[in-house]
Amino acid sequence: MPPKVDLDKCTGCGTCADVCPSEVFDIEDDKCVVARPDDCTECETCVDECPEEAITLE
Repeated sequence: MPPKVDLDKCTGCGTCADVCPSEVFDIEDDKCVVARPDDCTECETCVDECPEEAITLE
């Protein structure tokens, strides 16, 4: 399953985009969005590194 970003928690810091080895995330309107969900390998790096705990894998 691709990651989900809770936009209420996301501050747009870009950590997820920086750490994702599959380059799944983009920044749009000062928030992180899952731009390429099919590229996600479910490594959970984004979940572990998000300082706001705004990302989940479901």
